[in-house]
Amino acid sequence: MEPKYKRVILKISGEALAGETRFGINEDMLEKVARQVKEVNDLGVEVAIVVGGGNFWRGRTSRNMDRGTADYIGMLATVMNAMALQASLEAIGVPTRVQTAIEMREVAEPYIRRRAIHQLEEHKVVIFGAGTGNPFFSTDTTAALRAAEIDADVILLAKNIDAVYSADPAMDPDAVKYDRLTHWEVLEKDLKVMDSTAASLCRDNDIDIHVFGIAEEGNVLRAVYGEQIGTIITS
Repeated sequence: MEPKYKRVILKISGEALAGETRFGINEDMLEKVARQVKEVNDLGVEVAIVVGGGNFWRGRTSRNMDRGTADYIGMLATVMNAMALQASLEAIGVPTRVQTAIEMREVAEPYIRRRAIHQLEEHKVVIFGAGTGNPFFSTDTTAALRAAEIDADVILLAKNIDAVYSADPAMDPDAVKYDRLTHWEVLEKDLKVMDSTAASLCRDNDIDIHVFGIAEEGNVLRAVYGEQIGTIITS
């Protein structure tokens, strides 16, 4: 069976990397993610990754901190996760590059669209860190933006939860699980799968989104094959 997609953006939340510890980086979870990425990379599928930073920082503000500063701290948190994931991937033989939207040449390359595409074509995994480089934009929006820029076939939205629900299933036992949705339904129903800016960008650029749980081994591979796991969001 052939993979459904040739080039994918894998969006991993920072919380997913924290695993059950809920803060920082869980080594077992990091290795699990790396193994799943390797499975896909070994198929010849080009993989770019956008990683969040919520396991270290979630836009926390104090009386003395404005939103812009808080968001920049969050961007730095994503770079820590990107570097850790790069190390875990290279430890199992997957060539990986980290590109950051904020220049920090001592630890990563600056984001350059053409270079990222060239590295993907060379069968390297490319991890995008530091969000868009701008405050007030989430890493979900980064995933949508980078998917449009590199002409990715789909965003694989790997989360702690296994699908999109009408409400938080941990809080509401009557929450309904969705198998398929449109971008418009995500916006209209105000579903919390991603922020409205990211959902609108995906809708406007006709980018499919596949939401699934990252904790179950092999789910990334199943998503790449187009299996009906989690929730698929299309135009």
